[in-house]
Amino acid sequence: MTQDRNSDTFTSKDLPSLLKETYTSWMADDPFRLSAIVAYYTVLALPALLVIIINVVGSIWGIDIVQGNLTNEISSALGSDAAKAIENIIGETQNSNKNLTSTIIGIGTLLFGATGVFYQLKISLNEIWKIKPNPKAKIWKIVTDRAISFAFILVIGFLLLVSFIVTTAISALNNYIREVLPDVLLYLAYILDFLLSVGIISILFALMFKYLPDAKIKWKTVWIGAILTALLFVIGKLLLGIYFGQADPGSTYGAAGSIVLILLWVSYSSLILFFGAEFTYVYAKRYGKGIEPTSISIKKE
Repeated sequence: MTQDRNSDTFTSKDLPSLLKETYTSWMADDPFRLSAIVAYYTVLALPALLVIIINVVGSIWGIDIVQGNLTNEISSALGSDAAKAIENIIGETQNSNKNLTSTIIGIGTLLFGATGVFYQLKISLNEIWKIKPNPKAKIWKIVTDRAISFAFILVIGFLLLVSFIVTTAISALNNYIREVLPDVLLYLAYILDFLLSVGIISILFALMFKYLPDAKIKWKTVWIGAILTALLFVIGKLLLGIYFGQADPGSTYGAAGSIVLILLWVSYSSLILFFGAEFTYVYAKRYGKGIEPTSISIKKE
């Protein structure tokens, strides 16, 4: 049995046992139920989340450009039909023919809906890390949970902006390399693109592991878990794109196919995220001081 407070140093030969323990703990926490919950709330939050991100990033990069880039990303992951469906949802949400009262209610609904998915992620990560809310801090906790969730929307917007800038630069570099340099250097550009994607996503997961759950965890452990999760996420995104392109699982559901694809993609992606969180928990127990609750939470019995 692994002790909670083990200060041994990690070596590569420990990785198989780490992954085995991670898988066992991951399955014990019922990740399919947790991912299904997150997927459901993501569908509800998606229009609000996209509208906020498009407007925040669009104020710097240009709304039309951001919406076009997002559509391309969604199309590559889920297919053109799902991208068009999401584009229509965004268009309806941004309809400007509303009076002042409707606008105020709409903004409130957007904020509450967009933060909902991060609130559910927080609950899921707390469950995986064996932490639960402290009943005495309930009212204050609700306020801080929503504030942190909104902060993560802004973080995603910032990282998305960085991603767009990097992708544009790499695309221009690829065009230059294709014209004047050998093909082997073109592959190096693709590798650079992959590494930068992993780097940006690692930052997002690191911030998520560090600040989203009601837990105290060392940065060293956070980065190890975040980088592993990002690697799995980028590889999983590629494989899911191939699977959705070949199998077209949404075609069976007719008009509801786009929603089903979004549910499947978020569910599969959440499984990867929760595996990374489980790995972080196992690693912290074995090589660090474990994961401790914050002042507004307590350990599960």
